[in-house]
Amino acid sequence: MSTTVNIFGVDYDHTQMPDGADLYVTRYGKPFAGHLQPENWLEPAWFEKNRERLHGTSTVYKVRTKEVGARSINIVVKWCRVGEAVPIDTMTFNKFAQAEFNSPYEEFELVMEMRRAMPRSPIRTHKPLAIYVPAERLQLWQTGRSVSTIASKNTRHRDVELDIFRQYILIYEWIKGRSAVEILEHLDVAEEHHDRIMAGLTKDAIGDLDAAGYRVLDMKPAHIIVRADKRREFVSMRNGRTAYALVDFELLERTPRHAEEVAGVRRREYLRRQRDRFANPAKPAVPGYLHIVEPMGVRYVFGHAESTHGLLWVAGQDPGLFDYFLPERWRRTPCMKLSRTNDLYYTKTKDDINLVWRVSRVGEQPTADPDTEQGGKMIACGYNSPFEEFSMALELARRGVNTVYPRAIYMTGLEADKPTYIHDLRRFNEHAGLKTPSGEPILRPNHNYIAVWGYWNGMDEMLSSQNPVYCEGINLDTARDAGYVSVAEHHRLLSLHRERLLNAGMEDLNLKGDHVLLSLSVESNLVRCEDGMPDMRQCNFELMRRVG
Repeated sequence: MSTTVNIFGVDYDHTQMPDGADLYVTRYGKPFAGHLQPENWLEPAWFEKNRERLHGTSTVYKVRTKEVGARSINIVVKWCRVGEAVPIDTMTFNKFAQAEFNSPYEEFELVMEMRRAMPRSPIRTHKPLAIYVPAERLQLWQTGRSVSTIASKNTRHRDVELDIFRQYILIYEWIKGRSAVEILEHLDVAEEHHDRIMAGLTKDAIGDLDAAGYRVLDMKPAHIIVRADKRREFVSMRNGRTAYALVDFELLERTPRHAEEVAGVRRREYLRRQRDRFANPAKPAVPGYLHIVEPMGVRYVFGHAESTHGLLWVAGQDPGLFDYFLPERWRRTPCMKLSRTNDLYYTKTKDDINLVWRVSRVGEQPTADPDTEQGGKMIACGYNSPFEEFSMALELARRGVNTVYPRAIYMTGLEADKPTYIHDLRRFNEHAGLKTPSGEPILRPNHNYIAVWGYWNGMDEMLSSQNPVYCEGINLDTARDAGYVSVAEHHRLLSLHRERLLNAGMEDLNLKGDHVLLSLSVESNLVRCEDGMPDMRQCNFELMRRVG
């Protein structure tokens, strides 16, 4: 039985096989759903006999499927290289030293998007049919992936984000024809014309891609499929240009200009949706693969992160916000560490959205002196779960204490059999009654959790307006060191903030200046409230507790 899921704007029929494998079929693949079942093309004896290795540096084959309904089809199957190092010659030739292979869902997103522009473009591609994820977990040396590459791309801490021990196989339709390189080898073309023809074809393809807003970082004649007619000449279009189709999109990306346009549209939509994420008290209609859940009194849109086999809770009740927080949008973007002691990072997502994410320390024991009053309280309390942090942040906001905005909670897909950093199981036991829609505990000691917060640069209501008012966050300690507040005012503001927390029924057991954010206006002045005091907001909830 299949269910419909949408990943980066692409609809898939998702089927989980009895052995734990996953098959994601696109709208182009639906007419051939039977042919795409792995037993009809990947069965070892059949695959060995009916495959043809295609030219290229990746593992890619043309495969004839078994007959389904008295018909077999030809498909192209390609092993995704996400996490592997891009060949040096590719990077050197194109001078893209930071090039990275697309994840399977990113690749299909871009190909589908590019195909939608076809009526206005001469570009043709083969159709993306399906993504197959075998259940088998390989050894690292078998995957060809690098732990350091995956770690630098996807995680900056103790576990690996993308499940590097599973294969991702992309299935495309087979296009009749051969690569320009192969065709020219069989045509009667003088050697002096050979390179000129290939250079012309490549130039045309690069130009057509650029006009549509895309580029392939390793564009070469082997990726250009052409056909020869009976006169042993290239088949041409009506305008006289050679008819061609493009294949191989593991390094496809939007041009900087087009990427900026797309991100701008998505960012504006995101800000509007964030402003209204809790606006309607009634539960909205959601697609079948998402759910509205309310652990600890906070409403979330809940679903699976298919690429990592993780789970995702997006604060609010707007299903349109879910895709913005899938790990591909923010876990592989350049990030800046914001703390010397914590796994706290700032990043700008692929949708041009500023976020801060923190690896939860739930289950770890706070580093504190148990013989002091403060240290004893910290150890007795223990670190909050992300669900407690979000609940407290929203409760404080309702009670008049400003906070940074809670955005999403992400549970990583990779499991640790014996997580050595877990010393305190109290939260896991206390949360045992809180379940996902499928009945699993929402908090599990063998997974990592990442809390995603809004990067403070203004109120959601202001940022979503026609003329957004931006500001810059600066913590109280930095404001003191930079001379925005005096040492005496620093102490006074911290004391005042502690009092406000207590009046709201909360206590930060480790309250420090870097837990309190102030705001700088565009003129680099402190933003102050009507009473003249600097606007202050809480930005750390790890050791927050309710009092009274």
